[in-house]
Amino acid sequence: DPSGTFVQLRLGLAQTTCRKRAPQRHCRVLESRRKPICLACYKFDTSDVPKVLDKYHNCGPSHHLAAKEIRQRDEAECRAVEEAGRGGDTPYLPGMFAFSRGLPA
Repeated sequence: DPSGTFVQLRLGLAQTTCRKRAPQRHCRVLESRRKPICLACYKFDTSDVPKVLDKYHNCGPSHHLAAKEIRQRDEAECRAVEEAGRGGDTPYLPGMFAFSRGLPA
């Protein structure tokens, strides 16, 4: 995409038996706990030092009754992030347009 690089990440989180203070390599996942699914979308420009043009992230519970509505909203938000930097939403820059006054008839 000439307007930049779009990245979409979907992560599933799970609670484990490990403690925050003393992290271990092998932790058992607690099966009976909530497992939220996180979605993150980022759009970077194409410059040498990429800048974030737009971003969206949401971590919602997977058991929620309105999961379908949340998923649809997430998809719409990510589409909007993907469109960032394209023709329609570029900012106005001075000198971008020129107007001249017509001579009287």
